[in-house]
Amino acid sequence: MMDDENELENQSIDIPIWKRYLLSVTEASQFYHIGEKRLRQIVDIHPNGEFYLLVGNKVLFKKEQFEQFLAESTAI
Repeated sequence: MMDDENELENQSIDIPIWKRYLLSVTEASQFYHIGEKRLRQIVDIHPNGEFYLLVGNKVLFKKEQFEQFLAESTAI
């Protein structure tokens, strides 16, 4: 019984990036082809942005809201 519980704890679920709700800076950089430095600048410029979460010092982008932000900021 204990072995089964340990096996479940050690297994990681690998969800593809396009199905995730939140993306780390590295994942967002790869997914959107935007540099990590630029993503961090965007967070600094928009301190109360609805498109990201701060978990301690870690930035997590809300994929759908960030895509909407990108669409609005590039529309001229």
